[in-house]
Amino acid sequence: MGRRPGLLRNATVRRYLVAFRTPRGVAGAVILAVLVLTAALAPVIFPHGYDQQSADSLQGASGAHPFGTDELGRDLLVRTVYGLRTDFSIILVAVPLSMIAGTALGLVGALSRVAGAVVQRILDIILGFPGVVLGVCVVLIMGPGWAALVVSIAVGGLPFFGRQARAALLEQSGREYVVAARTLGVSKSAVLWRHILPNAVDPILVGGAIFVVVAVFIEAGLSIIGLGIQPPAPSLGSLLNVGIRFVEQSPLYILGPSIVLILLSMSFSLLADALNETVIRK
Repeated sequence: MGRRPGLLRNATVRRYLVAFRTPRGVAGAVILAVLVLTAALAPVIFPHGYDQQSADSLQGASGAHPFGTDELGRDLLVRTVYGLRTDFSIILVAVPLSMIAGTALGLVGALSRVAGAVVQRILDIILGFPGVVLGVCVVLIMGPGWAALVVSIAVGGLPFFGRQARAALLEQSGREYVVAARTLGVSKSAVLWRHILPNAVDPILVGGAIFVVVAVFIEAGLSIIGLGIQPPAPSLGSLLNVGIRFVEQSPLYILGPSIVLILLSMSFSLLADALNETVIRK
């Protein structure tokens, strides 16, 4: 039979801890921890908020404003940190939602072949739209803003997680413990939830770390073209959107948000590589 839940959890935790101890895992975890801590403490570090204006518009880097100021004299470091906070709020809602829904849709085929075939065709249709194009369609329906970004990312990830879940289902379905459970008369739903899904969770979780990077760039792509977070609220993408217009007057405008965006995507890429090497391949 499959691994018992308690043993499975303990083995999974050990493998993940090993992944976080690798050079890439340590680097990714440290970068991500710094970013998370900075975003979480933004109201404490910058209690005056992100919309405090001044007469010092489009100023370069200085001791008072390390990232310079924007066209309204607002501190770009403050707005970048609050923009990072916004990006985290989107990721923490959209990616788990997409992971749960996509996995459930991918496993539907285990309960009904007809329903599974229908779901796969729907996922194929979604997959035919690039992430930003799909996001544009969602924004046209819902209007720009935080909710539209969450829905765009969540829907865009359904084929990714659905295909991963289906591949895991097909791989596990032929295993001895699954065959034995079916021979003993265990129902399809019980085999799915008690045996197949617990043993297929690793690739789904690693895929979640990979998809976060995609989610970051979907947010940035939609915000850069003006369909994401709306002023005065900042996000990394919306700061780049405005900064592009003033890049000649203030080249540093887009530097800070760009660096943070790269660090954010790099942290999850490093963690995904470490998890893939340690949890999946071993």
